[in-house]
Amino acid sequence: MTTPLRILVADDEPLVRSGIDMLVSAEPGIDVIGEAADGAQAVLLARQLRPDVVLMDVRMPGMDGVEATRQITADTFAPAGPFVTVLVLSTYNHDDSVYAALRAGASGFLLKDAARSELIRAVRAVAAGDGWLDPAVTKGLLTEFAARPQPQRPTPAELTQLTPREHDVLLLVAHGLSNPEIAGRLFIGEATVKTHLGRIYTKLDLRDRAQAVVAAYRAGLITPEPSPVPPGRRL
Repeated sequence: MTTPLRILVADDEPLVRSGIDMLVSAEPGIDVIGEAADGAQAVLLARQLRPDVVLMDVRMPGMDGVEATRQITADTFAPAGPFVTVLVLSTYNHDDSVYAALRAGASGFLLKDAARSELIRAVRAVAAGDGWLDPAVTKGLLTEFAARPQPQRPTPAELTQLTPREHDVLLLVAHGLSNPEIAGRLFIGEATVKTHLGRIYTKLDLRDRAQAVVAAYRAGLITPEPSPVPPGRRL
């Protein structure tokens, strides 16, 4: 029997927490194991309960969701137990919030008005090690990365660490392809794709798929043009 995904919900509004709890708990194989009313409590409960995913509100009094995400996903926190991923939820789609959350270590960003089915898919995606971006914020996010000055991009030395095949995998990840799709495109096995991704994360000091997409755009490897594959949300 598959172990249920363990979810922690962090939001300063009790009704919102209860609503998210009801939506997520109704899905087979997903259990809500705790609720936090602010960022500080989210960090504390994440350390105590070790959930698989934290559903994190961005704007909360005191410690906000961005700082809480940074602390929960900090490398010094990882040895305490299984890694905890964060899916940021917000009413707002401002680019700064998205960028700050991703830089803090979030594996995805979803607007609160998303359908329940999309929320469930996003939870399962980040729990599986993938990233997730709400399509309402993707265009603005890519535009911001494209406009960032050259000095903020990775150096040529950092980019040359990637082998040609790793470079190909990173490009396809940034275009939104899943591991099976990448395997099919490059005529390699899914296990090989995962190996390449692991090496990319290590070489570029990345945590997950969402940060790999960010790195690809910041590095100028691709530009915010229409994707060559059908648009999707899973990264």
